Amino acid sequence: MLSVGLAIGGHLDSLRITPPAQATAAGRSAFTSGADVLMLSSDHIAQMSESVMPSTVHIQAIRKEKDGRKVEETGSGVVMRSQYVNGYFVITNNHVIRGARLEDIQLRLADGRETNPARVYRDPATDVAVMQLQESHLRSALWGNSEDLNIGHYVLAVGSPFGLSRSVTMGIVSATGRRDLSLTDDESVTNQDFLQTDAAINPGNSGGPLIDMNGEVVGINTAIASNSGGNEGIGFSIPSHLVRHVFEHLVQYGKVRRGYLGVELDSSFDQATARRLGMNHLTGAHVTRVYRDRPTPASQAGIRPGDVIVSFNDMPVEDENHLINLVGIAGIGETLKVEMMRGGRSVEVEVTLTDRDKYRSAADAPGTFMTR
Repeated sequence: MLSVGLAIGGHLDSLRITPPAQATAAGRSAFTSGADVLMLSSDHIAQMSESVMPSTVHIQAIRKEKDGRKVEETGSGVVMRSQYVNGYFVITNNHVIRGARLEDIQLRLADGRETNPARVYRDPATDVAVMQLQESHLRSALWGNSEDLNIGHYVLAVGSPFGLSRSVTMGIVSATGRRDLSLTDDESVTNQDFLQTDAAINPGNSGGPLIDMNGEVVGINTAIASNSGGNEGIGFSIPSHLVRHVFEHLVQYGKVRRGYLGVELDSSFDQATARRLGMNHLTGAHVTRVYRDRPTPASQAGIRPGDVIVSFNDMPVEDENHLINLVGIAGIGETLKVEMMRGGRSVEVEVTLTDRDKYRSAADAPGTFMTR
């Protein structure tokens, strides 16, 4: 007999659990029913894993450092197709193939074929890279919608941890909207909106897909928070809504066309400043400057220094980094609604974003944030 103590209202009661061998017919039925549910769940997870395996890719890349040393990187990728451009593409992290020539990037497909990419597109700002393949008749994965994910949803991480290709780990979404992470020495990954997961992600998983329980790609695994260099239960994935936007832009235009608003934001916006501006709680992005050297979307819309942007295109703005991402992936030329707090009251304006590259000379000036 197994006795389990339960603390209820300060009293310790005893709960008797009968082992399966001594269970009644009703008890046996309950155990059988529970086992059936677990087996069905297990079979479903196995099917989801099997469905994405043919589209996973093992990547080995060699780059030459300035001192002449050769450094080998191992990572993962996933085969996807574009809505607008024919052919097959492998999506991975830019840091996996950074600095490597086409002939020094080896891709091992799920069917055992080895190949080199025909072309590479890179976006360091999101740490996304896309490689175009010459091969045909490949299995590509399907996009899922990362914006449908909630904390607690099950996910699978697929890739080649420590070079062990076609590995799958399981976990949950631990958090969403993780930003302001230091991922590279040069701080080049500026557009961040990570999913956090406790699915085991280890060296070699970078660039591999994070999939949901429909077997669809909801993220690209990118980084871990670790003291040991291995999995400690905190991994980060670029959400599919951001990856897909970057992917389609890269294969259509060769670059990511990012929206431009024309403001400078307060990176130290805090509760005291929010109260001083008449707000009850800390939220949104505080505008400290509106560029007026030439007409900008912000100046034309009537946005002013001191405004706090709390909603952009009907999406609540959490902080300045959140606004960067919302502006960056918004449609250029579209007219969007912006809600601000000004002097303790709500003000709404309409803004039409332009292409940030048109303002590149200003964006290169020290201390300015042109994606904002």
